[in-house]
Amino acid sequence: MDHYDSQQTNDYMQPEEDWDRDLLLDPAWEKQQRKTFTAWCNSHLRKAGTQIENIEEDFRDGLKLMLLLEVISGERLAKPERGKMRVHKISNVNKALDFIASKGVKLVSIGAEEIVDGNAKMTLGMIWTIILRFAIQDISVEETSAKEGLLLWCQRKTAPYKNVNIQNFHISWKDGLGFCALIHRHRPELIDYGKLRKDDPLTNLNTAFDVAERFLDIPKMLDAEDIVGTARPDEKAIMTYVSSFYHAFSGAQKAETAANRICKVLAVNQENEQLMEEYEKLASDLLEWIRRTIPWLENRAPENTMQAMQQKLEDFRDYRRLHKPPKVQEKCQLEINFNTLQTKLRLSNRPAFMPSEGKMVSDINNAWGGLEQAEKGYEEWLLNEIRRLERLDHLAEKFRQKASIHESWTDGKEAMLQQKDYETATLSEIKALLKKHEAFESDLAAHQDRVEQIAAIAQELNELDYYDSPSVNARCQKICDQWDNLGALTQKRREALERTEKLLETIDQLYLEYAKRAAPFNNWMEGAMEDLQDTFIVHTIEEIQGLTTAHEQFKATLPDADKERQAILGIHNEVSKIVQTYHVNMAGTNPYTTITPQEINGKWDHVRQLVPRRDQALMEEHARQQHNERLRKQFGAQANVIGPWIQTKMEEIGRISIEMHGTLEDQLNHLRQYEKSIVNYKPKIDQLEGDHQQIQEALIFDNKHTNYTMEHIRVGWEQLLTTIARTINEVENQILTRDAKGISQEQMNEFRASFNHFDRGEAEFGRIMSIVDPNRIGVVTFQAFIDFMSRETADTDTADQVMASFKILAGDKNYITVDELRRELPPDQAEYCIARMAPYTGLDSVPGALDYMSFSTALYGESDL
Repeated sequence: MDHYDSQQTNDYMQPEEDWDRDLLLDPAWEKQQRKTFTAWCNSHLRKAGTQIENIEEDFRDGLKLMLLLEVISGERLAKPERGKMRVHKISNVNKALDFIASKGVKLVSIGAEEIVDGNAKMTLGMIWTIILRFAIQDISVEETSAKEGLLLWCQRKTAPYKNVNIQNFHISWKDGLGFCALIHRHRPELIDYGKLRKDDPLTNLNTAFDVAERFLDIPKMLDAEDIVGTARPDEKAIMTYVSSFYHAFSGAQKAETAANRICKVLAVNQENEQLMEEYEKLASDLLEWIRRTIPWLENRAPENTMQAMQQKLEDFRDYRRLHKPPKVQEKCQLEINFNTLQTKLRLSNRPAFMPSEGKMVSDINNAWGGLEQAEKGYEEWLLNEIRRLERLDHLAEKFRQKASIHESWTDGKEAMLQQKDYETATLSEIKALLKKHEAFESDLAAHQDRVEQIAAIAQELNELDYYDSPSVNARCQKICDQWDNLGALTQKRREALERTEKLLETIDQLYLEYAKRAAPFNNWMEGAMEDLQDTFIVHTIEEIQGLTTAHEQFKATLPDADKERQAILGIHNEVSKIVQTYHVNMAGTNPYTTITPQEINGKWDHVRQLVPRRDQALMEEHARQQHNERLRKQFGAQANVIGPWIQTKMEEIGRISIEMHGTLEDQLNHLRQYEKSIVNYKPKIDQLEGDHQQIQEALIFDNKHTNYTMEHIRVGWEQLLTTIARTINEVENQILTRDAKGISQEQMNEFRASFNHFDRGEAEFGRIMSIVDPNRIGVVTFQAFIDFMSRETADTDTADQVMASFKILAGDKNYITVDELRRELPPDQAEYCIARMAPYTGLDSVPGALDYMSFSTALYGESDL
């Protein structure tokens, strides 16, 4: 179908029902629409005494189209053109289309030329647009209109019929019961609905169409066979047919509408009366609340305490927060109800509501204004009164705080100013007390402002008639009196401190002089006592003679020291005279020194006692040093002989070990005779030990008469004995080696010559040293050299040779088995090897294989060098 529907009809047309000008109509639908639309047009044109036969031909000149529009609208269209030419026909059709458009229908894709040309699809679309606008659009049922209104009307009318379920304008009507139900609902005498069967649609449809045509003046617009023979009857044809039923029964509908209107009017009246009653009650309650509240807000009786005023403020806040907001809501609701009521009355053509006298909205607003005015005045009074009491409380609290701070500061100050601590103070303490007093005077001056503030606040509280003024005045007077007394005591204490300072400064100068002279004199005496009591340690005659000379020089200074002592004691006596004359109460002792005259005298006496003791000690030490010198000389004479003798013997042994000739047995006999001659020298060593014992007992630590110490002699003697014993042992070992390895005397002599003079290349020398000196101590014995030479020259078993032997027994394999060992070796040696050989782990290993290579190496500690 083409899009000929209006913009308004789009609201109730389903998208799948739109017409597309480029698509062909379903033949069955087109047949149904032709018949239905033709019958519908003729039902209106017959009122003008005419009709149409062919819908696409009879509207081509536009004349009957204009006539149809005039009949169904009841309006006159523009005068039609009576000419037969195409242009006249197009003009008439355009007039018709313009009229349709003037009714608010926006025609889409429908042109006059297509109607004039007899386009069946466009003509049907135009007629459907007219049917929608004039037969369906104005249908209104329960707030719904047009198609939905018509469908809802059908559903409401057929609701009592259980076998009818109208959901659309196509298949819901195929069984014909829907049409019969509509007729039976409005004219039950025309159809015996109980005899109808759902499975006989042709009978149902024909019955409905025949009754409608005969008794309801609704022409037959469809054939029953067309509806039953179509899977989905054309919706527009069904809607057109059903709308005729709607308009036919409009009289009955109007009666129902009238009843609904009466009910609606009565409901509006009832609702309005309820709103009026609610308004009257709300207005009365609100006015009564305002009447009770205003006197409370107008009460201006002041309170004397801040607590009471705070309670009033709290009550007012509760009023604002809890009590007033609901009333504001009630007032707002009252105005809304009033306005709503007046609007409803006006819209329903009722006279305006006139509340009872004094309950008009304006009356309530006036009363509310009075409430808010009283509220504002009450709030201002509350705040002013709170500010006044706040000011009084603030001043009183400020007075209390400042008075408490001042009283706390002055607490103990009078007692402090009256104390006599300066009478027993030292000069430094007096100066400290003066500085402290100056600081106190500054502090006192700083507190002058606070005292003045306290007095000013008390005066202001009096002027504001503060209820507790008597106690404030009494406290203020006490503070002022105490302040005057503090000033007098401060001046008196300053004078006493300054007077005491002058006396103590004089004494201090004498103390300082005393300290300056007493300290060095005391140090001299302590040094003298220390020197006189010093436990001297001397080792020579010269040292003791030096000490004796120094002591004699010290004794010569004693007369001058005694004069200094007398002068120092004189200064102290002068201090005592000042104290007695001016009655100064001296506290403590001289601050510059702890040395008292008694100490000076005591130490002086001690020094005089120590001098003769020192004389005696020096004499005794001189005699002891003379004895020690004799012991040194005696030891030195013997040591100077024994030391060189030991050195000579050591050199002789060294030569003997190199230059010895003859057989090893001859060399051994010669060395033992030499050892015996050395041992016979032992008594001389023992005698020297005795002299050394005496020197040690005398605590003699040095001896200028010899360079030998007893330790040197002992070490040399032990070295001498050890060297001869080692040389003898070396010869004995050579004899054992010779006998064990079968070395001849000539070979032994050659080994010694090589030992004395061997010198080979660095690499070879390193190899030899690693054998003969394995511990890297840097010393090679002749015995080690003999062992090396015997290995170099003799056919001795090595690790490599043992390994080669095992390889022969193993059949040239890298391992040997347990069976092979037991077969080739004696039982005890075979078991020895089996117990110590590790399992062989090479790639060619077999069960029971043993590693003879590691075992051979382990036998010699490491690989043979």
